[in-house]
Amino acid sequence: MIERAIGAGDLWPLKADQLRDDLDLFCDVVEVLHDLVARPADRTFHSYSGCGWHHSDFSIEAGRSVYRWQVNKLLAQSDLGLRLAEEGEDIGRMVTVTADARHELVDALVATEGETGDQIRHAVALFRARGADRHQKRSAVVTLARILEGRRDLLQTKLLRKDEGALFMIANQFDLRHQNEAQKSDYDEAFLDWVFWWYMATIELTDRLASRDD
Repeated sequence: MIERAIGAGDLWPLKADQLRDDLDLFCDVVEVLHDLVARPADRTFHSYSGCGWHHSDFSIEAGRSVYRWQVNKLLAQSDLGLRLAEEGEDIGRMVTVTADARHELVDALVATEGETGDQIRHAVALFRARGADRHQKRSAVVTLARILEGRRDLLQTKLLRKDEGALFMIANQFDLRHQNEAQKSDYDEAFLDWVFWWYMATIELTDRLASRDD
């Protein structure tokens, strides 16, 4: 089943050296096991011929939750910089680790309801995917820019006009949305990281401003 899900042969039984030498394979196996695991809620003991315990009443959700908790404790002791996502569109997928404050920001925003929540979860999944490339990160930033565009009136009211203008100047002048010859496209990928977290923080700020007005 694991070999079929991953599309690779000779995986079972799992071999430590094989997983250690191939990070992508290791991550694939961790993700597939997450999807297959379940936790039993009951068990009975069968003493005949040393048979042992028989487990039943399996919960997929509980099993996956415990699995993520246990695996992430182990990953936190490594230098891989990866963990299993515990929320969002990419739950159960290996994603890049962020600082605690940013992790808390993601936790808060992916819980957003409705279409905006769907957009945020999609942007987060694109941005933090293991091996996310420039195109994926750019798409994530564009998605967040669309959310902020819909809140432009609130931003104009609550922020200094030059601050509000800077938000969209970046998206428009740095080859993020309306691609044309006048835009700058030779920026470092770290710039996308900065814009992504700036936009995420601004979305959280506008949530608080809107809630305060209500």
